[in-house]
Amino acid sequence: MSERDIRIGDAEREHALELLGTHLGEGRLSVDEYGERSARVATAKTRGDLYGLFADLPAPRPRFTQVEPPAPAPARRAWPVEFRVGSAAVTAVAIISVVLFFLAKTPLVFLLIPAVMLLIGRMGRR
Repeated sequence: MSERDIRIGDAEREHALELLGTHLGEGRLSVDEYGERSARVATAKTRGDLYGLFADLPAPRPRFTQVEPPAPAPARRAWPVEFRVGSAAVTAVAIISVVLFFLAKTPLVFLLIPAVMLLIGRMGRR
């Protein structure tokens, strides 16, 4: 994307109107030209739109802050082996709990899942 394609906001439009007022006051623009350009400033969407309105005028012209390119996304790191093993163990216990529930007909077997999670958490802290 070029610098001219960057979108502008109300603050940039207001600044451009002030600069047009300066040019009007110094006699570079007629009242009609000022009115036409002011209307175009109000509908401007990009920096290029504003640059075009000042192309035939000397300084002052709109100035914009430098836009930093977006920072590259941080590299994705793989999960640590301990996390992958622990997650696989909890998944296996959850499946075993469902099977035991249908065999034993008691919901208490589902307490195995948090118990295994606590054990894995304690082992990881050592």
